[in-house]
Amino acid sequence: MALREMGVCLRNLLCNVKRKAFHSGLKPSECWTCRLGAKRYLLSEDVIRLQEFQQRKIAVAHQTYGNKEQYFQKLEQKIQRNDLILKDELKMLLHLCQTPDDVEMAKNVIYKYHNENRNFAFGEFKFGPVFVRLCYELGLEETAAELIKDEALKGFFSDSTSFNIVMDMLFMKGCYKSALEVLIEMKRQGLPFNKDTYTLAFASCYKLNTPESFRICTTLLEESRMKGNVVPRRAYCFAVALALKQEDVEKARSFYSQIMNTESKLCLNLKVLLLAMTGAVNDLLSFLTSAVLTSDVPKFVRRPEFSQEVIDAIQDRTKSIPVLHSQVKGALAKLQMSGQVTALNLDEMLCHVPNAKKKPSVTLDQRQKSRRTFRPLQSVLLSE
Repeated sequence: MALREMGVCLRNLLCNVKRKAFHSGLKPSECWTCRLGAKRYLLSEDVIRLQEFQQRKIAVAHQTYGNKEQYFQKLEQKIQRNDLILKDELKMLLHLCQTPDDVEMAKNVIYKYHNENRNFAFGEFKFGPVFVRLCYELGLEETAAELIKDEALKGFFSDSTSFNIVMDMLFMKGCYKSALEVLIEMKRQGLPFNKDTYTLAFASCYKLNTPESFRICTTLLEESRMKGNVVPRRAYCFAVALALKQEDVEKARSFYSQIMNTESKLCLNLKVLLLAMTGAVNDLLSFLTSAVLTSDVPKFVRRPEFSQEVIDAIQDRTKSIPVLHSQVKGALAKLQMSGQVTALNLDEMLCHVPNAKKKPSVTLDQRQKSRRTFRPLQSVLLSE
C-alpha cells in the first residue's frame, strides 16, 4: 500500500476512535484478546538516554548557577530584536529548561533558529533528540508530537531516533493512534525505519486491535520485505499477536514462520496459541508434553514457561474434543505442578521493558590512555 493509501487507512482509524468496542472498559487481566493492556515503554535506556541527558542538564545548571532567568531574558530580547540565535545558545537553553513554561519559551527559539539555519551542513549537531528527551523528562508528549509534525520545522527532526522516542512517549501514555500519526509523518519525510521503529509501529497497531491497524501492520511488513529492511523478532511477535486477535490464523502463521529464533518464552506462548487456534490439537498435545520438565532437571536448565492466560485459552479451544481436551488438561496440570506456569499474561510478555545493553568494561591493562587527560598512561601507573 502506498503512503497515500496508508494515510487514508489511518484517517479512517482516527475517525472511529470513540467506537464502543475500543472503550469497552475491559481490564488487562480479563482475557488475552482485550483491546486495552499494559501501558509500558518499549525503548531501552540505550535509545532514550535520559540519564545521560539529565546529567548534562546538571552540569549546565551548575555552569550557569543563578543566571537562568537572565539567560532566558537575553534570548527573549534577541528574538524581539530579530538577532541571530547561535547553536550553543539553543543547546544551553534546552538543557536549562525545567518546566513546561520553559519549554514554551524554547519552542519560540527553536522556530527562529530553524528558520535561520534551514540549510545546515551535513553532520551538524542534531537538536531533535535533545528536545524530545526534554519532553520525555517533563511528560510533554503532545508538545513533542506537535512540533515533530509541524511543516515549519521540517528538517529540524532529521533523525529516526527523535521520531522513535516520541512514538515511545505516546505509546507509554496509551496514545496509540497518535503514535501511528508520528509514524506516517516519519514516512512522509522520507526518514528510514529502523528496528525500534518497526517494534513501536507494530506494538501500536497491536494495542489498537482494529481491522485498520491490522492492515497498516501487514502493509508495513510487506514493504519491509520489499526494501530488505530487518524486522526484529519482537516486532514480529506483535504482528503475530495482532493477527491472532483479528482471528486471521493464516497471517499469524505466516508472520510466525518468519521469526528466525523462536526459543524465547514469548514465542513459545504464541506457538501454542497458534496450534490451538489452527485446530492442531495433536501437535499441541505433543508440544506441551515435551515441554514438561521432571524434578530431577538441574535448576540452571532453561525452563519453558507458559502464561496462565494462554493455558486458559488453550483449554477453551479444545473443549469441543472431549478426549483430547482431557489429555491436554493433563499435560497442562503437569506444567502447573512443575512450576512452568507464570502469572504474566501475553500482553505483559509483549510489552516488557527491555534491558539496556551492557557495555564491556575496560580493564587497566586494556586501557592505553588516561580517561582524564587522554594522554598515554605511564609505565609506572600500568605497573601499579
